[in-house]
Amino acid sequence: MLVGSCERRRDGFLSRLAGVVSGCVSRVLVAACLAAAWAPVATCLSPAVAMAQDEEVAVDDAVDGEPEGKSYLAFLVEALGIKYVIIFLLLSFALVALLVMCFMQFRKSVLLPQALSEQFEQHLENKEFQQAYELAKNDDSYLGRVLAAGMGKLQSGYPAAVEAMQAAESEQAMSLEHKISYVSLVGALAPMFGLLGTVDGMVAAFMLIAQRDTAPKPSELAVGISQALVTTLIGLWLAIPAIACYGMFKNWLQRFNMDVDDEAMRLMARFQNMGKKAG
Repeated sequence: MLVGSCERRRDGFLSRLAGVVSGCVSRVLVAACLAAAWAPVATCLSPAVAMAQDEEVAVDDAVDGEPEGKSYLAFLVEALGIKYVIIFLLLSFALVALLVMCFMQFRKSVLLPQALSEQFEQHLENKEFQQAYELAKNDDSYLGRVLAAGMGKLQSGYPAAVEAMQAAESEQAMSLEHKISYVSLVGALAPMFGLLGTVDGMVAAFMLIAQRDTAPKPSELAVGISQALVTTLIGLWLAIPAIACYGMFKNWLQRFNMDVDDEAMRLMARFQNMGKKAG
C-alpha cells in the first residue's frame, strides 16, 4: 500500500508538472504571436518616427557629404502605399484583438471554473438538486451550461440527461470554434492581400517598361518591385502568427471539450440509477 501511495503521488506530481510546463510554453507562444502580429501595426503607425530618423540622417549626410538615405520603416511605409497601409492596419488590429479575446477566454478558470464544480457537487451531496440546477443555470461558463442542460432533462431519466449534455457540449464547442475561425480567416486573408500587392507592384513595373521607348531607370522600377516585396513581407508577418495561434487554440479547445465532458459526467454519475425519478 505504501508503494502504491508513493506511485500515485509521483504520478500526480508529474501530471501537475506537465500541465505547468505546457501552460508556460503556450503562454510563450501566444506572447510571441502577439508580438509578431503587432509588428505590422508598429511599422505602419511609425511614419513620424521614420521621418524624424530621416531628418537626422539628412543632417548627418549634409555634414559628412554623403547622399541622403531612408530608414527601414520609412521605406516600408512608402513602398506599401496608402491603400495597403490601411488594409494591413485593419488586419493587424483585428488579429491582435482576436488573439487577446481568445487568450482571455480559452482558460480553465473561465470555461471550467473549479468553484462551480465544488459548489455544484456540494449541493448534490446535500440533496439540494434545485439549488444545483439554479447554480448551473446562472453560470455562463462552458461547464455551467452543460450541467444546466443535464439537470433540466433529469426528470426524463439519466439517458435523456446525458443526451442533453452532449447536445450542449456540441453547441458550446461549435460556438468557440466559430470564434477561433476568425483567426484562421485573418491568416488566410493576409498572404492573399500580400500576393495582391505583389501582382499589383509587378504590373506597375512592367507597365513602366512598356510605356517607355528607352529602358527606365532602376530607381523608377524599384517603386513597383518594392511594393511587390513589402506587401508579401507584411502579409507573411500577419499570416504566420495567425496560423500558429489558430492551431494552438484548436488544440486547447479539444482538450477543454474532453475536460468538460469528463467533469460533467463525473458530477452527474450519481443519477445513473435514478431511472425517471425527479431530480
